[in-house]
Amino acid sequence: MKKTFELEDLDCANCAMKMQEAILKIPGVQNCEVNFLKQKMTLEADDAEFDKIVKLAVKAIAKVEPDCTVLL
Repeated sequence: MKKTFELEDLDCANCAMKMQEAILKIPGVQNCEVNFLKQKMTLEADDAEFDKIVKLAVKAIAKVEPDCTVLL
């Protein structure tokens, strides 16, 4: 499954890169792109585990930048 989420209060491109790298390490993630300019995250992951992976991705984002919100 592939889905795009809007990000709110993503402050820098370096943080976006760190978020992307952290999310790509989550088991079951096939691809992830965090775009600073568009303030969006595109996540591609296993269908059966998708909801669980999204929750883990949100935690990874919060760890890198606590003020950033994922609009689900």
